[in-house]
Amino acid sequence: MLPLDLQVNGYGGVDFNQDDLTLEQLRTACQRLQVDQVGGILATIITEHLPLMQRRIRRLVELREQDPLLQQMIVGLHIEGPFISPRDGYRGAHPLDAVRPAELDPMKLLLEAGQGLVRYVTLAPEQDEGFAVTQYLAAQGIAIAAGHSDASYEQLRGAIDAGLTLYTHLGNGCPGQMARHDNIVQRVLNLREKIWITFIADGAHIPFFALRNYLDLVGDRAIIVTDAVAPAGLGPGRYQLGRWDLLIGDDLVARSPDGSHLVGSALYMPGVIENLTRELNFTPQKIERLIATNPRRALGML
Repeated sequence: MLPLDLQVNGYGGVDFNQDDLTLEQLRTACQRLQVDQVGGILATIITEHLPLMQRRIRRLVELREQDPLLQQMIVGLHIEGPFISPRDGYRGAHPLDAVRPAELDPMKLLLEAGQGLVRYVTLAPEQDEGFAVTQYLAAQGIAIAAGHSDASYEQLRGAIDAGLTLYTHLGNGCPGQMARHDNIVQRVLNLREKIWITFIADGAHIPFFALRNYLDLVGDRAIIVTDAVAPAGLGPGRYQLGRWDLLIGDDLVARSPDGSHLVGSALYMPGVIENLTRELNFTPQKIERLIATNPRRALGML
């Protein structure tokens, strides 16, 4: 079974969050994904002001309708934000001026732009008063993930009761320094039997020794994503993701030009397989569960 990547912001030099995305560019990205033995992706739109997010979502939908390859490779959309924590560290690289509380009307506008293609939404439960948006999305059959969040243990449990089923890239979207015990990583790990938890396996977002600890603990509820941005599959250079001007060094890690932030990942699925094989000594069967079987189970495709 080929991989299904739940978080792809761009690929092969193409940024899915650009305002002038063309059919040729999107087809180029999907061709490269196919060459790299990816079976499908959720094209990911990240935090921006609502009209921009709507326009970018509509553009992806319009282009996908025009080409069978795009329909095959883009199995749905992942909306990451803008309903995330505004706090430094937890917000990650998402622009502060576009972050907002979760509300039904803005969520409905984003879903309307997606025309039924939105399969996955990442939000911060503490931004969703009364878990109204979570409940609404669950009723639509859309997978809801917490992420870029400092939700309390009680807020996470409440969100799960309201329909939340995933956590997006645990170990990232949080500050480098947090409370020793009561922190978002420990809270989520305690609830690991109730949700799917995704991780980025590039060795930079999470050191491989820590990734092994997480994967051993989470077990059959773990999923690997790339969080790929436009440079994925290309190599070192300067690239664009939304507002970000990215610098990709020889280590193939996506950073802001000043080196202060990781901004998505330049990881691609062949690199995931290589890392999990070489660094963690995982079997092909275990890797397939992490990158192919479990993502499909999380979306209800199996």
